[in-house]
Amino acid sequence: MEPAAPPTILYCHCQYARVVPADVKEAVLKRLCDSAVPFEAVADLCEMSARKDPALARIAASRGVKIAACYPRAVKWLFAAAKAPLKIDSTEVINMRTMTGDTACEALLHAPLQPNLPAGKVTLAAGELPAAAAPSETPTPVTVPTVETPAA
Repeated sequence: MEPAAPPTILYCHCQYARVVPADVKEAVLKRLCDSAVPFEAVADLCEMSARKDPALARIAASRGVKIAACYPRAVKWLFAAAKAPLKIDSTEVINMRTMTGDTACEALLHAPLQPNLPAGKVTLAAGELPAAAAPSETPTPVTVPTVETPAA
């Protein structure tokens, strides 16, 4: 029996929103660069999603993927918005917003893949190929009420 292929590793530098602590990003990127593990680094997943970058569909089609970025729900929706939904049973998002650099590196480089995407309509079952989301899978817009502030 052939051993399972290691997961694809994707590192997001969160260049534009800057919501991930700089020290965590730097520690994770340095450890990835110092390791012998292949990985892809991108400047900003949000920007790639907005452009519907075809690289996201290629990454989503991987047999397993670990993504160092921010919240799993945010990463899930970024890929879905780019018409490249992630597979729920083979995607793990390492949340660099809430982890230390050491913890994030351990999860990326040494721990087995632990799928952690929240359930929802935009993820794929095992064996499915990424495809454009059907209109029924598009989230319903939410109206946020405005709050009037008293005049000064």
